[in-house]
Amino acid sequence: MTSHSSEVRLKALSLLRSGSRNADVARALNVPLGTVSYWLHVDRSKRGACPGPHNPQCPRCDGRPLDEAAYSYLLALYLGDGHIIQYSQHRVPSLMIACGDAWPGLMNECEAAMRAVFPDNSVCRVRRTGCHNVKVYSKHLWCLFPQHGAGKKHDRPIVLEPWQQHIVDTHPWKFIRGLVHSDGCRITNWTTRMVGGQKKRYEYPRYFFTNKSDDIRKLCSDTLTKVDVEWTTLARGSDPFNISVAKRPSVALMDIHIGPKY
Repeated sequence: MTSHSSEVRLKALSLLRSGSRNADVARALNVPLGTVSYWLHVDRSKRGACPGPHNPQCPRCDGRPLDEAAYSYLLALYLGDGHIIQYSQHRVPSLMIACGDAWPGLMNECEAAMRAVFPDNSVCRVRRTGCHNVKVYSKHLWCLFPQHGAGKKHDRPIVLEPWQQHIVDTHPWKFIRGLVHSDGCRITNWTTRMVGGQKKRYEYPRYFFTNKSDDIRKLCSDTLTKVDVEWTTLARGSDPFNISVAKRPSVALMDIHIGPKY
């Protein structure tokens, strides 16, 4: 190992001991993430600080309390922009939610919900072009997200289990918020009308939720109906992929609980 490599390693260990994340240290020092993780493991071994067996409890398997409001939001994010995958070289699967860099507040809210649902697991952000994947590893992902399956979500049935539906019914606005944050938006439409013989521009806000899955759109529309939000379906060509909320009282209600992405 060269002198420079030793210097970089010592600097990396100093950052790691101060609480910096492996990925941040690797990025700052231009060192492979695996190398940083190995340095940390060796350092912990020498100091007798290696963590013990990791055996997080599961709300479904072990009866651990579940933050249901956070879960309702995270479930909606998963249905929209999330996926679960297990690589052959990994012992457990991972849940990843893609969050656009244009909305840092949404990314923070996603990470906070993931930490609340998985308090015993580490949550990280993986940089991608124009976005970050907010990510958690857990062997209990199949328990908490039974909608997982092979292929795209719109090509297979998406049905909530009774315990999930109960949570959504208890925290409907969290669920709607997650759906809008994943596959929805709040925009300002405009049109013109004649007023006193003159054409005037008229602007009005509306919400959209767009998803190819008939089942996921129905989950959205059913939940909107339960909180007294009026909605309509708008077709894109012959495909009814869009749910629209445009009536003024309903938009005002959505603004109280959802608002624009941020």
